[in-house]
Amino acid sequence: MYRLATKVSAIISADNLHPKHGILKYKEWFAGHVTTNDVVLDVGSNSGEFPVFLSNKAQYVYGIEIVVRLHKSALKRGSMPNVEFILGDATSYDYSNTKPVSIVILSNVLEHIEHRVEFLKKITENLSWANEKDRKLLIRVPMINRDWITIYKKNMGVEWRLDLTHYTEYTMNSFLEEMCKAGILVLESEVKFGEIYAVCMVKN
Repeated sequence: MYRLATKVSAIISADNLHPKHGILKYKEWFAGHVTTNDVVLDVGSNSGEFPVFLSNKAQYVYGIEIVVRLHKSALKRGSMPNVEFILGDATSYDYSNTKPVSIVILSNVLEHIEHRVEFLKKITENLSWANEKDRKLLIRVPMINRDWITIYKKNMGVEWRLDLTHYTEYTMNSFLEEMCKAGILVLESEVKFGEIYAVCMVKN
């Protein structure tokens, strides 16, 4: 029923976007934590819509995507003076020729990664930061307890995920524990529509 409702809503939407965008306003939340001085790295930038949105606020935005098809879609958006799309693995990419980054964004990315602590450690260590004492991350992840039926189905031993590409879905405790293991301090967090939104910093 959930999948059917979203498909129908997307069809009747004038711009053919997923109906959640107008309700969640997640892009606005991220943009609210970005300043005109920030150089942003959007990890898992998909087809490039989000980096373009952020470019209206940030000094410069990099969108890095590992899927060739999605990267090509991003490039079709055209050339913008303060946006650059990168094809590659965010944890191993050579950032020596990029501007030093002040903010890393992970919006609904971590749940798609199996070894998340290792991923977070690699990307924060490999990246060229503008200020080593102020390494900021903005993170958004889904929660398992967004609905009672999710937990019930998991307890019953049947498929419980809304997205089969997820390796995990979080509770607030499991999110905080994972960040701690990765050497990341959660400065502030909130829950909206069953998702955690967190402002974080890499521990020095």
